[in-house]
Amino acid sequence: QVQLVESGGGKVQAGGSLRLSCAASGRTFYSSPMGWFRQAPGKEREFVAGISMSGGSTYYADSVKGRFTVSRDNAKNTVYLQMNSLKPEDTAVYYCAGGRTFRPVVAEPTQYDYWGQGTQVTVSS
Repeated sequence: QVQLVESGGGKVQAGGSLRLSCAASGRTFYSSPMGWFRQAPGKEREFVAGISMSGGSTYYADSVKGRFTVSRDNAKNTVYLQMNSLKPEDTAVYYCAGGRTFRPVVAEPTQYDYWGQGTQVTVSS
């Protein structure tokens, strides 16, 4: 079992920055790809960013490319999402998710077995 706990959400003005963290418990963290998703009111959950097991490969949704950076520290069982140049349309609940061991990063949320509780990010104009 893997448990994920996000932190770092909050309210920020457009153009500002936030750094989300996701702390994982469980032995399989280092062998799992990790993803960040978000869900705005009335919308489906969408892929934001993903990172491979080693951290050597990262993937981003077009809407956040160049503004967000995903990283991980396997020694600390933690994955991060640095969000810069935030826009009002980035407002959502952000979730980290653990993918299946030894599998590549995918954007489909149904391929992720473990989810955090979510953290709210609100960007005002």
